Amino acid sequence: MNRHLSRVIIMQTLYEWDFRPDCNIDDIKQRNIDNYEEDADADFIDQTIKGVIANCKEADELIMKAAPEWPLEQISTVDKTILRIAVYEILHSEEVPPKVAINEAVELGKTFGSENSSKFINGVLGTIYRNSAKYNAEEDKKVIEEAANESA
Repeated sequence: MNRHLSRVIIMQTLYEWDFRPDCNIDDIKQRNIDNYEEDADADFIDQTIKGVIANCKEADELIMKAAPEWPLEQISTVDKTILRIAVYEILHSEEVPPKVAINEAVELGKTFGSENSSKFINGVLGTIYRNSAKYNAEEDKKVIEEAANESA
């Protein structure tokens, strides 16, 4: 199962639903799945879409705290959708490590967002992650040290 493709489908589904909230989200999701021939992870897609919708208010509040100079209505719909997905994964997914969620969101930002989306997304999610209960400063320090040693 292709998780990156699954996240693309999740992002496209939630993006469209943001503009058309009166539409059935399952119909939007199925149309997006049908657009791809590759192996999407239907369970992961369903679980994530439901989780993002259920935790949208929490995600929006955290995004506003992490980017106070950017009112939510000024953040592009693509960036906001990507951020909501990643916030859900960072805080509520037991199967997706926070760093993977952040990296995937940055990649989606590079592909679907504007020129500055990936930096903005990385900064906002880094702040949210560092302020979350899942953040482990020792583990973070170890990753930074390993990266420094590899480049030396």
